[in-house]
Amino acid sequence: MASEVPKLKLGSQGLVVSAQGLGCMGMTGSHGPPKEESDMIKLLHHAIDSGVTFLDTSNVYGPFTNEILIGKALKERGLREKVQIATKFGFRMVDGNIEVCGDPAYVRSACEDSLKRLDIDCIDLYYAHRIDTRIPIEITMGELKKLVEEGKVKYIGLSEASASTIRRAHAVHPITAVQNEWSLWTRDLEDEIVPTCRELGIGIVAYSPMGWGFLAAGPSLVENLIPNDFRKNMPRFQNVDHNKTVYERVNEMAARKGCTSAQLAFGLVAPPRK
Repeated sequence: MASEVPKLKLGSQGLVVSAQGLGCMGMTGSHGPPKEESDMIKLLHHAIDSGVTFLDTSNVYGPFTNEILIGKALKERGLREKVQIATKFGFRMVDGNIEVCGDPAYVRSACEDSLKRLDIDCIDLYYAHRIDTRIPIEITMGELKKLVEEGKVKYIGLSEASASTIRRAHAVHPITAVQNEWSLWTRDLEDEIVPTCRELGIGIVAYSPMGWGFLAAGPSLVENLIPNDFRKNMPRFQNVDHNKTVYERVNEMAARKGCTSAQLAFGLVAPPRK
């Protein structure tokens, strides 16, 4: 199948990715139970064949099984050189609880473990999934810089970081991308994060542009979530009347544009086609 998705430069450090990425979290849990592995491998192959080559995962998805799934899908058809893999570190289990960790020793071990699970030699984009406020970001970045110098990571990213943290991190080693939630109902990053990234030449990767599915499906999404879908406990889904009004307004705008609510929502963050 011919490529239908354009490529773009993400940030200013040299990384080129497909303009649309594929978030893989829900394939191995989170949005209900893990999906059938064979079906998810077919999905990944179809996405890559269609030109969606920017794959987003994390060591915490599953946990661990998401990276293994992607590694299997790529190896099955020898697709490693056709994709850009973004994965993350930062969450770890301690005494049954999840904690954020940016300790250098953990950063290194997490990276090496992800490389094994993905069955690759180098991670294209390695994010700090969340920022460990107990450790200066300069310390975490120092270890990430070493991983780049050793050829285990090509580019460094941050997820859900403040503007000041982005600046401090960027001073240690250039940040290629910042990943934040960005949608029609999550726009706070436009105040400081977007201008900071624009100034520093950092790309922005938007996650959940459909508002965790609500901007595409509306109130019926919440009503039909199964018990082990983590979205069921999201506070934003609890203000039913307000959310219903938001969805109705989005639908009205979409109708005036001659598109679906999902297309309208995606249009906020989609790069313009040339």
